[in-house]
Amino acid sequence: MNAGIVAEAAGLFAITNVDDIVLLSLFFGRSDGQQGAARRIVTGQYLGFTAILAITVAAAYGATFLPESAIAYLGLLPLALGLWAAWQAWKNHREGDSGEQQPGNKQDDPKALQVAAVTFANGSDNIGVYLPVFAKAGAAGITVYAAVFLALVGVWCAAGRFFATRPAVAKVIGRWGHILHPLVLIGLGLFILIQGGAFGL
Repeated sequence: MNAGIVAEAAGLFAITNVDDIVLLSLFFGRSDGQQGAARRIVTGQYLGFTAILAITVAAAYGATFLPESAIAYLGLLPLALGLWAAWQAWKNHREGDSGEQQPGNKQDDPKALQVAAVTFANGSDNIGVYLPVFAKAGAAGITVYAAVFLALVGVWCAAGRFFATRPAVAKVIGRWGHILHPLVLIGLGLFILIQGGAFGL
């Protein structure tokens, strides 16, 4: 395996996925105490990123399944999830919830497909970055890039969980996670929509 390509792949992944660590930390922090939640988060992260890889590889070989004009509208996925999370937080507050994270709270239990949707929408703009690299790399190079990317997804998940379990971070997420989580998702959705020019924005 070419060490140069491995280093390039690692650098490309790190540069284009820094924001995923923040999202993963929020997912892990908000689901603390939920049985099997970590597995669902990791599964969702892999599903979402594998979809990004599959579309990029297909596009590199000339098969475009996702029109460029449609990428911006993927911002509707995190926007919808963020609005739903905000509604749940508001409803809990109305019912007298203290707002602090309670282990075992089903509202904090992320589904794999929810994580996958956020991961895919957040990384959809990376397709444009990966595509020219994959197009020049050839089949062998693409295999190396994909292997490194998928290995680093696991590292990113471990980093997200690590940050979520630091006392200072856990305290912030426990106290403000019910507000931060929907705000981050809504902000991400709006950013993707506006950056991509969806709805003429």
